[in-house]
Amino acid sequence: MPLPFDTHAKALDPVFAEMSAATDHVLWEETPELSTREKILLSLVADVSQQTLGLPYEAHVVTAREHGLSADELRELLRFISYDSGYPAALAALARLTEIEQEKNLPGPTGLGHQVDADGSASPIPAPTRKAVRNLDASFADFMDLQSRMRAGMSLLSARERAFATMTVDVLYQTLDESFRVHVTRALRAGATPDEARAVVRFSARFGMTKAWRALRVLEALFTETGTVFA
Repeated sequence: MPLPFDTHAKALDPVFAEMSAATDHVLWEETPELSTREKILLSLVADVSQQTLGLPYEAHVVTAREHGLSADELRELLRFISYDSGYPAALAALARLTEIEQEKNLPGPTGLGHQVDADGSASPIPAPTRKAVRNLDASFADFMDLQSRMRAGMSLLSARERAFATMTVDVLYQTLDESFRVHVTRALRAGATPDEARAVVRFSARFGMTKAWRALRVLEALFTETGTVFA
């Protein structure tokens, strides 16, 4: 799928542009397991994680809007990944998103959000994970519970999209132990197949091939360990 920065890339370096276009063709056109919307969301997650908030982020934001993603949905994405990407990284992306909308004369957010449960006690984190973290450090466990509660009411992105987003953060940050296991499990519980989970990791190669390579090895080991059916 041609992206808005293709012409700019050609002006900068035609050879680089040719390499980039060939890469995008493989990962955008030959990854049928993921929808176009999912690929766009994962591209935005990668921009936040790696703070590539210039030309790549602008192109992905414009592409997102052209494919029907609203300003409210993009903000929910940034809110959702903020505790995995880090709040400062998400804030920088939020500020740049607002600038892009103004520069491109795109409709801004309507204010649609969700109820933030910052003072409750319940947590959607799986009980075994909560227990393991609490045994490690009780105050950190409280922090994790808070982050999960504050996101529990989000509904603009599907459970599958949210799980894929956090998997991508894991790949790019190489946090491939506890959190990757939790996020892969969430994706499967949201209806994703093993091949679709592989496609998420494979698509992240666009943002770092060696990171995706290692993540694929970890993913396959996880499938083998848990006896996940190979689709």
